[in-house]
Amino acid sequence: MLTDDPPLKQAYKVSLQPSGLQFETDPAMSLLNSALLAQIRLPSSCRNGTCRTCLCKLKSGEISYQIDWPGLTREEKAEGYLLPCVAVAQSDLVIDAPDAVSLK
Repeated sequence: MLTDDPPLKQAYKVSLQPSGLQFETDPAMSLLNSALLAQIRLPSSCRNGTCRTCLCKLKSGEISYQIDWPGLTREEKAEGYLLPCVAVAQSDLVIDAPDAVSLK
């Protein structure tokens, strides 16, 4: 059967530690925006990958960035740090984000 509907994009589950909060994210949307849609606030300021206010640590999973060079050093990237304002999920994720707050 043929349809004109576009293929569904994969949704990934994001788990935040230590709060236990969870949300789903579309691989085309930043983690910060996906969290806000799920009524979860992560610290943020510039939203373009330079101020580092949203800095947190990836415990498991794969991400990519919406910009060529986010405001992280090579060492920070190697240690698993990420900037959710410009990061997108490529798999399910577990993120250490101690300042995450539910807005519900």
